[in-house]
This record gives sequence, structure tokens and C-alpha cells, in this order.
Amino acid sequence: MGLFSKARDMYSLQKQAKTLKKELKNIHIEAEVDGVTVLVNGEQEVLSVKIAETQWAQWKDDQFGHKRAEEAVMKAFTKGLKKAQEIGASKMKGLWGEMGG
Repeated sequence: MGLFSKARDMYSLQKQAKTLKKELKNIHIEAEVDGVTVLVNGEQEVLSVKIAETQWAQWKDDQFGHKRAEEAVMKAFTKGLKKAQEIGASKMKGLWGEMGG
């Protein structure tokens, strides 16, 4: 394989990676745990966090509500980011296959 051919292949892979990055940015993943809903995109950027009013009222009146709220937020973030990682890895599989990886 000549140098020109390798350069062309590398350019093609860079172009595909750029397209994949745009695609991941447009994928939205919603994760909910105990009334906390987190929305992240395929690039693992947090887009929004919402807490259900009924859940918030329940935590507010609970002696350990702040701790339960913190735990629910952490779990929702973890769940959403894990799903985003799985989606990203799945989409990258095709690109890595083309690179021979």
C-alpha cells in the first residue's frame, strides 16, 4: 500500500470520525432514578437535570432527604453516562474495524 493510499484512508477515517461525533451529539439519552431525570447526549454531555416536584416535596419533609436526593442524582448521572458510553462504543466499533483495530 502506497503512501498516497494510506493518506487517503486516514482522511476517510477522519471524515467518518467527524460524522460520528455529530451523530453522537444528536443522540439524547434519558435516565431516571427515584424522580431524578438526567438527559445526556452521546458525547456524554449533560443537557438537563430535572427533579419531580412530588419527589422534591417528599425529600424536603424527610430528615435524610438531602442525602437521598444526592444519591438519586448520582445514580441518574451514572446510569445516563453509562448508557452514553455503551452507545458511543457500539458506534465506534465500525470505525475501529475499518482501521484494522
